[in-house]
Amino acid sequence: MATVNTKVLDRVREGLKRFQPIVESARIRDVNESDTVVLLTGILSEVLGFDKYTEVTTELSIRGTYCDLAIKIEGKLILLIEAKAVGIELKEAHVKQAVDYAANQGIEWVVLTNAVSWRIYKVVFSKPIQNILVCNVDFLSLRTKGTEDIELFSILSKEAILKSSLEDFYTQKQATNRFMLGNLLCEEAVLNAIRKELKGIFPDIKVTADEIKDVLVSEVLKRELLDGDDAIDAKKKIAKAAKKKEKAKSEKANNNSSEEPSAEAGAGNEAE
Repeated sequence: MATVNTKVLDRVREGLKRFQPIVESARIRDVNESDTVVLLTGILSEVLGFDKYTEVTTELSIRGTYCDLAIKIEGKLILLIEAKAVGIELKEAHVKQAVDYAANQGIEWVVLTNAVSWRIYKVVFSKPIQNILVCNVDFLSLRTKGTEDIELFSILSKEAILKSSLEDFYTQKQATNRFMLGNLLCEEAVLNAIRKELKGIFPDIKVTADEIKDVLVSEVLKRELLDGDDAIDAKKKIAKAAKKKEKAKSEKANNNSSEEPSAEAGAGNEAE
């Protein structure tokens, strides 16, 4: 999942080693929100690589209220960070507050954090506006000896954001989420593949695709994977991809057909 070079990963690793004890101490002392923001500014600068003087903005004014932190690169606002005191449990009301800030600024990405929990949300500008939890990172549980946790936190680094790695990470998560996989299992091509495998195991038994689907829906998959907004969104993506694939197949067939010489033309050549 690496999105940045080794130099950045090393900086993130060393930064975590330094700041994890500081965050833990702050949690034990139950520091207030202002002190938590100061701590977050240090993490943004020393771990994630943003210039705290030119790229980290505090108390960003948004329609008469203020968002705690924001990231600007070359004057462009790209990420909002809503901070709560390190001892405060993050709640749904906090999510709404953070997402509302992002929606008002037309920003797709927002982080809600108390320095321990880092929740990354993507704001989808649909009607109504939606927010999707892309990742929830426990700062104190990140392991510094391996690479997986370092790579995960590094998606918030300046270098990764400049490469649009947040969007790439979101797309990857969408492609492998339970709603997508659950609904793909019910697609005809997948059902036929399962039927073929079953035939290899039980050659004398005839099983239809519909029978397999009935068992998957009633006994294997959870109902929530096939119903609801997330399931509908997954089905739409699958249908759109299938339509695109069919269109490409049709265009290829038409192109091949137009390139083949007609029987009449062939007969004329033979006569010559």
